[in-house]
Amino acid sequence: MASTTQPRMVLCPARPPRGTRTSNGATGATRSSAFMFPYFIMLIFCGIPLFFMELSFGQFASQGCLGVWRISPMFKGVGYGMMVVSTYIGIYYNVVICIAFYYFFSSMTHVLPWAYCSNPWNTPDCAGVLDASNLTNGSRPAALSGNLSHLLNHSLQRTSPSEEYWRLYVLKLSDDIGNFGEVRLPLLGCLGVSWVVVFLCLIRGVKSSGKVVYFTATFPYVVLTILFVRGVTLEGAFTGIMYYLTPQWDKILEAKVWGDAASQIFYSLGCAWGGLITMASYNKFHNNCYRDSIIISITNCATSVYAGFVIFSILGFMANHLGVDVSRVADHGPGLAFVAYPEALTLLPISPLWSLLFFFMLILLGLGTQFCLLETLVTAIVDEVGNEWILQKKTYVTLGVAVAGFLLGIPLTSQAGIYWLLLMDNYAASFSLVVISCIMCVSIMYIYGHRNYFQDIQMMLGFPPPIFFQICWRFVSPAIIFFILIFTVIQYQPITYNHYQYPGWAVAIGFLLALSSVICIPLYALFQLCRTDGDTLLQRLKNATKPSRDWGPALLEHRTGRYAPTIPPSPEDGLEVQPLHPDKAQIPMVGSNGSSRLQDSRI
Repeated sequence: MASTTQPRMVLCPARPPRGTRTSNGATGATRSSAFMFPYFIMLIFCGIPLFFMELSFGQFASQGCLGVWRISPMFKGVGYGMMVVSTYIGIYYNVVICIAFYYFFSSMTHVLPWAYCSNPWNTPDCAGVLDASNLTNGSRPAALSGNLSHLLNHSLQRTSPSEEYWRLYVLKLSDDIGNFGEVRLPLLGCLGVSWVVVFLCLIRGVKSSGKVVYFTATFPYVVLTILFVRGVTLEGAFTGIMYYLTPQWDKILEAKVWGDAASQIFYSLGCAWGGLITMASYNKFHNNCYRDSIIISITNCATSVYAGFVIFSILGFMANHLGVDVSRVADHGPGLAFVAYPEALTLLPISPLWSLLFFFMLILLGLGTQFCLLETLVTAIVDEVGNEWILQKKTYVTLGVAVAGFLLGIPLTSQAGIYWLLLMDNYAASFSLVVISCIMCVSIMYIYGHRNYFQDIQMMLGFPPPIFFQICWRFVSPAIIFFILIFTVIQYQPITYNHYQYPGWAVAIGFLLALSSVICIPLYALFQLCRTDGDTLLQRLKNATKPSRDWGPALLEHRTGRYAPTIPPSPEDGLEVQPLHPDKAQIPMVGSNGSSRLQDSRI
């Protein structure tokens, strides 16, 4: 399960709430200090309960995000919506990884290329922190040092060498989202490297990725601890940490902050992606997923808070060095990971070493996400087709998905790529996540029936879900999500990137991306109604929403109670109860057609 939650550990506190796109870093950073309280409220009442629901859902049926909807076939569109969201995130998130690869390779030098303003791509407006130190030490006349100091004290008016390296050299950023320009070949090469790494780690499915995750999930803690020890020993680190911890209560009343907190929780924990259901389908049937959900959720968010100390300790040092407020050096979105933090690293002794560690950590965290996303898509495809050929050729399916992801990511490596990446980040995987989770929760609790689901969990775990989770699933979580969606729509603000205002047609594309996953739910519901038997609409509705005959535990030995077959299965029944993954553990299972399967019960 680590691969589904690890990737946001540093990105969660490293940037303010998702969707907070402002014209400058100060506003985004100010919101981050008001973000902690709503973040933890959403974690307790939405994040952990829905995390537990998805784990128990996938583990009980031993199916991916499509197969589990035998529980209520009419709502299978929720699974398709999860696949669409995972596809969008998998496309643009690997571009973020490829940029991290680029910075990692660029850090293999004696002097970081974004440390000074003496490079060919720099402009006359560039004012570097290290350049300022040299100038004030006597390399320029003293009369100029005062002017330069004044410029640095108003850092929003300066252009840092790290920002120019990011904008003018790495991205060669165009002036408009419609002006794609050229494809940045270095980024394209790094994108190919990142997809090759992901494919090689998933070439044997969860068996190979599970071994890799031992490293990708644990080594970032080592890097975080090293950066934390270094950060807190710097002058001004305490100021940055206090800025990080001090809440701004006037911002908490804004519905936008609560909506961002909900979106970040879903994004951080991986809810509504389909990845939790997919990975849990490989668990043993009686695995204590309740304990896992508590441990993983708390560990994930605690690591996010821990990473926040690392980030803001170094930003506090940078603010102290410049003599400005922390809000003026804190950035948001990719600006923090690839502009503000790299600039802060230039102030540290042996800066290339710290830069290598930082970007290596980002790469590992990002790869953890990609493993889960790719496995979710592959598992869903294999589950849906389900014939012998595709079961045996799963590696080719994985290769096909990886190649498609690489090709679809090429436009994001163009000069306008960052505009499209942020557009997808803000719309394709934001409010659609909470909509999908809300519908999933309602369909299970009120269509399938909360008593039936509580009995399923008791049969699987040996105890029913705690009363707190029962209340959250039935009332609290759906209500919170519903009201947040309403107020988010009321307080909607168009997306911006720095001083660039997205045109209306681009925002329209963003809304289409967001709706493309949600629209799967009603479209498939209508399709299912049309193909379901029944003389009246009400009869069709009942038949489309009741569980399929093969809903329940995948293994015959676990089909007890109301799932126990009343008569021995025979070929005439047409009932085939078997997992669709031949690589799911070592327990032989005989379906109604007499064929045996192996189910991998290891995660």
